Amino acid sequence: MAPGLTPIVFADLAGFAGDDHFAAFQAYSRSAKAIDDGVAATRPAQAASPAMQTIARIAAREAVDDRHAARRFFERWFRPFTVDQGGGAAPGFVTGYFEPVLAGSIVRTSEFASPVLGRPSDLVTFAQGESREGFAGLTGAQRTASGALRPYPERAEIEATAERRRPILWLRDPVEVFLAQVQGSASVDLADGRRVRLAYDGRNGQPYTSIGRILIETAEIAEKEMSLASLKQWLRANGLAPGGRARALMQANRSYVFFKLETEFDPNDGPTGGAGVALTALRSIAVDRALWPYGAPFWIDADLPWQGDAPTPFRRLMIAQDTGSAILGPARADIFFGQGDEAGLRAGAIRHPARFAVLLPAETSP
Repeated sequence: MAPGLTPIVFADLAGFAGDDHFAAFQAYSRSAKAIDDGVAATRPAQAASPAMQTIARIAAREAVDDRHAARRFFERWFRPFTVDQGGGAAPGFVTGYFEPVLAGSIVRTSEFASPVLGRPSDLVTFAQGESREGFAGLTGAQRTASGALRPYPERAEIEATAERRRPILWLRDPVEVFLAQVQGSASVDLADGRRVRLAYDGRNGQPYTSIGRILIETAEIAEKEMSLASLKQWLRANGLAPGGRARALMQANRSYVFFKLETEFDPNDGPTGGAGVALTALRSIAVDRALWPYGAPFWIDADLPWQGDAPTPFRRLMIAQDTGSAILGPARADIFFGQGDEAGLRAGAIRHPARFAVLLPAETSP
C-alpha cells in the first residue's frame, strides 16, 4: 500500500456531499463484481485485501439504486485518507486519456498503410513486481528459439519489421498508431460500416518515455501550449517516414504496445481497462498498479478544464480500474474522459495538480 496516508473524515472532503454517488457506485460495482467473480486483470495490480474482497461481495449483492443509498454505502464501508505524493511533494498530479475513434482497414490500402500489430507469440510478460537478473527496468522479454530470454526489441526495430509480422489492422498514419498505443485502446470504423475495437494485449516491456515532455524540454512546444492537438500537429509536420524527425521522436519512446482485435462488444461500454472491466467516462482512473489495488475508490479534488477551456472545480469519487506505464506514484492518476474527439480534446488539456484521498475499508488501517 502507498505511503503518506493521513486519516480524515468524509466531512473534510470538499464537495463530497454534492457528488453523484450513484454514478460512482455504478462504476465501483463493475470492479466489485470482477473481484467477487475472480475476473483476471489484464494488467495485474496489487491484490485486493480480504476487507476489500468482503466489501466487493456486499456491493455485488446489496440493493443500491439511488444517490442516497450509494452515499450511505461508501460512508458505511470505507474511511477516507489523504494521499501525499511523497518526497516532500504533497499535491498529487492528474492527466487525462480517452479512447480514439479512428478509421481503418483490415487489409492494407493506399489510404490505410500503417500497421497495427497483435501480441507476438515470443513475448513474455513479467508478473507485477517480478524482478529478473539482467532485465532491470524491463517488464517483459523475448523468448528465443532455444527457450532463453532476452530483452524484447525496442520500438524502432519492431517498426522496421512490422509489415512482416502479420498486422491485425491498418490505420491512416503512424501518428494514429502511436496515439492508440499511448491511450491503450481505440475504436476503429471500417469501410463496410462495422466498428471494431483495438484492445490492449501487452507491450514489449521497454521503458515508456513521454515524447510530449521531450518537445517541451527542447522548446519545440511551450509547456502552456502542449496538448494532444499540438502534439499531433507537430508530428505530422516534421517527417513521419523512417529517418524523419517525427519518426525519430516517436522511436525515442522504446515502449511498444500490442493489441487484440475485438469485433463483438457493447458500444455503450468503454474499453476494458487493466482491471478487466469496462471503463466509465469521468469515473474511472488509471493508477500506479505497483501501489494500489483495482477497485479502490479515490476522491479527486482539482481545478481542471474538464468542461470547457476554463478550469472549473473537479470534485468526484473515482474508481481505480486501469493503469499505465507513465502513471507512477501514490497521488498520480490518469482520468478516463470517454470516447471520441471531444473526449480527446478535454483529456489532452489535463496536466494539473490535484488533491487525493483514498477510501480504504473501514475496519482496517493503512
